[in-house]
Amino acid sequence: QVQVVESGGGLAQPGGSLRLACTASESISRNDVMGWYRQAPGKQRELVARIFSNRTTDYADFVKGRFTISRDNAKTTVDLKMNTLKPQDTAVYYCNVKRFATPLNPGYSYWGQGTQVTVSS
Repeated sequence: QVQVVESGGGLAQPGGSLRLACTASESISRNDVMGWYRQAPGKQRELVARIFSNRTTDYADFVKGRFTISRDNAKTTVDLKMNTLKPQDTAVYYCNVKRFATPLNPGYSYWGQGTQVTVSS
């Protein structure tokens, strides 16, 4: 079973910064997609950013220019540096490790337990 563990959540002031870290078990493939999602109260879980093994990234429009995602394939970790935080960034942030299904191999998607990010003055 793949384990996904997040850390780094907490309280930040508007305009402040936080860095989230996620570590997945060594058993995952370096080609798996790793990403961060968030879910605010009363809202659906939404993609924040994701990153592929070749370092290609995909950001949600609402975080472009403020958040930076990075990964270390050898360590199977993915970080999310969040700058210029806004109150609307308040949410539970989840790390995700995903493999797309192929005709010969089933896909999978593993989630961490989530870490709370609160942005308030």
